[in-house]
Amino acid sequence: MDGRPALLVIAHGSRDPRHAAAVTALRARARALRPGLRVEVAFLDFNAPDVPRALQRLAADGVREVVAMPLLLTRAFHAKTDIPAVLREAGARLPGLTVHQAGVLGPSPLLTAALERRLYEAGLRPGDRRSTGVVLASAGSSDPEAIAVIAEIAREWRRTTGWCAVRPAFASARLPRTADAVRALRADGAERVAVAPYVIAPGFLPDRIARGAEEAGADVLAAVLGPAPEVARLLVQRYEEVRAREVPALVA
Repeated sequence: MDGRPALLVIAHGSRDPRHAAAVTALRARARALRPGLRVEVAFLDFNAPDVPRALQRLAADGVREVVAMPLLLTRAFHAKTDIPAVLREAGARLPGLTVHQAGVLGPSPLLTAALERRLYEAGLRPGDRRSTGVVLASAGSSDPEAIAVIAEIAREWRRTTGWCAVRPAFASARLPRTADAVRALRADGAERVAVAPYVIAPGFLPDRIARGAEEAGADVLAAVLGPAPEVARLLVQRYEEVRAREVPALVA
């Protein structure tokens, strides 16, 4: 058996089958980057396996150490409360298993690169930057820290890449909505407006982002990040960061 800790990717889950399919594709890409590394997926809701069942399977297979990777872009309720609680509760029943919780994915230059990839795949070209305003459309959160991070990502993306403007928008919890951000960019003089969903997988809130883009007449709607190569590289990077730091176990 490979002596490295297993990587357990923890996704939110959704009734939309596209969600689990995207997460599974991302797992496959991460596995390809680290041949021999055991990479599994668990879900907080809606999909199987849930986190306790996934950890039980790993322990039953003789795994003794796991890095639990929240498939989240910002550090909000799920990362701060839900996932640690689930890991502690499940780990209490598995005394032979050590679990480390990795940090969330974002922010990272790799995520910005993935956003750019999706915009170019949707039809934009590098020469369009100075005439194009971008809506950075996230799921939204009631956590002020998470909202501040999204705003900072928008500012930094604009500063470093040359889009004429980058505005954050939110599918829930906060304003502005995607449609309002598209209209604001038009009013500010952007010749072209593109919407870049800052979400991992399809589902209810990404569909709301898409409807807002259509309603306001955005010129370009990029796909969700999904199994973009940059996201897979970031998963592996966060895993390696935990191993390098030798973070004390959350569960032992």
